[in-house]
Amino acid sequence: MSKTFRVIAKIDVKSSFVIKGVNFEGMRKIGNAKFFAKKYFKAGADELIINDVNASLFGRSTALNLLKSCCKDIFIPVTLAGGLKNINDVTKALESGADKVAINSAAVKNKSIIKDVAQMFGSQALIISINSKKISYNKWEVFIDKGREETGLDVLKWAKFAEKSGAGEIHINSIDNDGTFNGFDYDLVKKLSKIIKLPLVIGGGLGNIEHIDKLLRIENIEGVSASSALHYKKLTIYHIKKQIKKNNLNVRI
Repeated sequence: MSKTFRVIAKIDVKSSFVIKGVNFEGMRKIGNAKFFAKKYFKAGADELIINDVNASLFGRSTALNLLKSCCKDIFIPVTLAGGLKNINDVTKALESGADKVAINSAAVKNKSIIKDVAQMFGSQALIISINSKKISYNKWEVFIDKGREETGLDVLKWAKFAEKSGAGEIHINSIDNDGTFNGFDYDLVKKLSKIIKLPLVIGGGLGNIEHIDKLLRIENIEGVSASSALHYKKLTIYHIKKQIKKNNLNVRI
């Protein structure tokens, strides 16, 4: 039986607010974070990602209380992302109710953390989040610190390294497409799908149902993460899932 395709709601949070911008810039308040988390749970999201923007920028986590509060009312897997620098941070996130953690900057700066987290908590608890930017023809670079810092790392090679090091999933966030509603970075997704055997979740650029159709034509993709498209009501979780079902894929409705 084929795997179930997941629709994941992602909320970028600053203090108690959901914020969103375009290309990781120009962040503006959207609304109360707990309200949006409960809204997307009730709407049928398969999972929720809480991305603590404060932590990414200032190196501290402010989302643990929000995480604890959300997990009292939300009964789907929840991932905490942003500012998780070491095993202690990961432990606190999981003890506060997170089912998974997503690591980006910390993994780039300390590559051994991937293996360490996987060995201590299991690969199923570890997502490597990759913020990608196209820098030339058929070449994408990994960026960290909310897309502000270049790393010199090739996205394809970095994803493969993360897979070999023990990550359980790879999440791709296109900086170029983020918040634009112009569609995903399909060229990158196609290349990743050919070399990565781990679950691949794609985000950045979703704006209409045709974007879902085009993504589903690429093999080995197991999920989509959505934020702006949901916040600004371009699409609903129900309509995304209905379209996935039309493509003869397993999806929870």
